[in-house]
Amino acid sequence: MQVLIVLTSHDKLGDTGEKTGFWLEEFVAPYYALRDAGAELTLASPAGGQPPLDPRSDAPEAQTDATTRFHQDPDAQAQLAHTSKLADVSAGDFDAVFYPGGHGPMWDLPDNPESIALVEALVRDGKPVAAVCHGPAALTNVRRPDGAYLVEGKNVTGFANSEEDAVGLSNVVPFLLETRLRERGGNYSKADDFAPYVLVDGILVTGQNPASSVPAADELIGLLRATSA
Repeated sequence: MQVLIVLTSHDKLGDTGEKTGFWLEEFVAPYYALRDAGAELTLASPAGGQPPLDPRSDAPEAQTDATTRFHQDPDAQAQLAHTSKLADVSAGDFDAVFYPGGHGPMWDLPDNPESIALVEALVRDGKPVAAVCHGPAALTNVRRPDGAYLVEGKNVTGFANSEEDAVGLSNVVPFLLETRLRERGGNYSKADDFAPYVLVDGILVTGQNPASSVPAADELIGLLRATSA
């Protein structure tokens, strides 16, 4: 199983003067779930190199078993520090893609032409596409071969408007993800705020929030095993 993980390169939280980036748990938990399941992982980002880490996701209260494992894993740290440029990766080399969240993807992935082309190529080949929390922002401008938006008519989830309100960033993000998924024709649903919630619709896997990162990775692993059986 060859899986590509696409991270953000965006580090500015709107006009707040604060930093953002990818959310550590949403990267490392799926990273280890996939790796432990036998997947070979490649990391990429729009700019390549070290993606920006949202500092809030590395705070003491945000630590999990997966983040602790990562902090003790120099090989994983080195891999993260040297992500490939998205423009240099080919969809044909991978069996699936996974998009972690953090607020960074809201800015640099929805309109990124390499990201859009990558997902569209995987979808044409019937390969799974997974995204968690704000990661589904990368899917909002992706289209199917028939020209419809990828999420149109699909059961999808992502960081809820109520969750964005809860973290006080509804007026900072460039758009509200739940609203945009609905605008694109997605059948959006959610669980309670910050509770695990994952939807699978065909080859599309979406998770609502950080607590959904491992369940989303597990669903992706199940799809990969089913397609390789």
